Order: sequence, then C-alpha cells, then structure tokens
Amino acid sequence: MSATPLVLLPGMMCDARLFAPQIAAFGQAREVIVPDLTGACTMQVLAAAVLSEAPERFAIGGLSMGGIVAMEVARQAPERLAGLALLDTNPLAELPEKQAGRAPQIERVHNNGLAAVMTEEMIPHYLADEAATPDLPDLCRRMALDLGQQAFTNQSIALRDRPDQTGTLKALSMPSLVLCGRHDRLCPVERHQLMHALIPGSTLEIVEHAGHLTTLERPYETNAALARWLETL
Repeated sequence: MSATPLVLLPGMMCDARLFAPQIAAFGQAREVIVPDLTGACTMQVLAAAVLSEAPERFAIGGLSMGGIVAMEVARQAPERLAGLALLDTNPLAELPEKQAGRAPQIERVHNNGLAAVMTEEMIPHYLADEAATPDLPDLCRRMALDLGQQAFTNQSIALRDRPDQTGTLKALSMPSLVLCGRHDRLCPVERHQLMHALIPGSTLEIVEHAGHLTTLERPYETNAALARWLETL
C-alpha cells in the first residue's frame, strides 16, 4: 500500500465498529488503524499513545471524543500529520455544568449501571432518526458493554478535564475536513462552523439526515466527504 496511512479515532465507548463502513471503503487502498482510547484518563496521554503506535506520517480522523484526541495529536506532533478530519466533535473545554454531572454518572456505571446509562442517558442523543437506523442503538450498547466500566471512567475523566484546542486549530496548516450531522445534538453545527473558521483552508461538510454518528448513520455521504479529503493529501 502506497497511500497515506489513515488513523481513525472512535468516540466515547465505541471501538472500530464505529468505522466499519470507512474501513471497508478505504482499507484496501491504504492501511487503516483504529487505536484503543480506553487506557488513560487524560487527552494528553491518550494522544501520546496514538502517536507511539502510528506510522511516522499519517492522516488522522476522529469522531466525537476521537476528534478531541485527534486535536491533541495535532497539538503534540503537527509535523507528523498529512491531514486532519474532525467529525461530530468539539474543540472547547467542557462546561462546568457538564463537568458536575460526570461523577454521578461514573458512580452509577460502577454500580452495575453501564447498560442503563448508555440506554437512558447517552444513546438517545446519538441519532437523528432511530427509526431509520434501528440496529444502531443495540450496536452502541454492545460496543460500550464490551469496553466496560473502567473505560467509561477513564474516558469520562479525560473529557471532563480536556483542554481548549482553539489555539491548536488556528495554527494548523495541513488539509483539514470538518464534518458533522445536520441534527447532531451533542456537537451541533455551530461548533463545526467555529472549527472551520479557525482552521486555515479547511473544508466544512454538513451531512443531511444525520445526527452524532455520521459514519454509521450516513456512511455513503460520510465516505464521499472523506474520499474528497484524502484526495487532497
């Protein structure tokens, strides 16, 4: 494979299954790597771990929490990135009111409530139209349960304490894609318009009829946008 390797970073309590359509679409022409993002509770350490296992030069894409880690990778080692794709994510530090809700949620999860937290508090915010993608809620639950309670705790703390990355985005010079679902309630369009304005020369793509999980809700449209970005590398 001579094409630039592609590192894809999954969102909170997700694994490579989040990117199954992208792995299928791009994996024959290039190496596609999906690192584990569960082993540390800071964005800085998670990003350093990604860099330690990534090729010397690569393109990176991340969705939601994965996008936040990707921004930290770009802060730590911009010279190693051929391109950056930020999907359904947020460059800002977490708001105090959101931070305050993390501890009770973690406690509930550790009282054998992971399935309930996913079903009642998280998955309902993921999809634009659950009826149009009826298999996705169960897939999200299965990914979360496979990762387990400690992964939930580590990722919750990393998200709670994450740094603001607006300065990082202003300094970028690689081809960059900013993409989100039109109906993303967790990371709304306005956040992506902000990132697009911050990153010099970036491309903004808004996927219609999609929420927070564009890679699975609208894989054809998402893959088309990613393909256009990869062609610029």
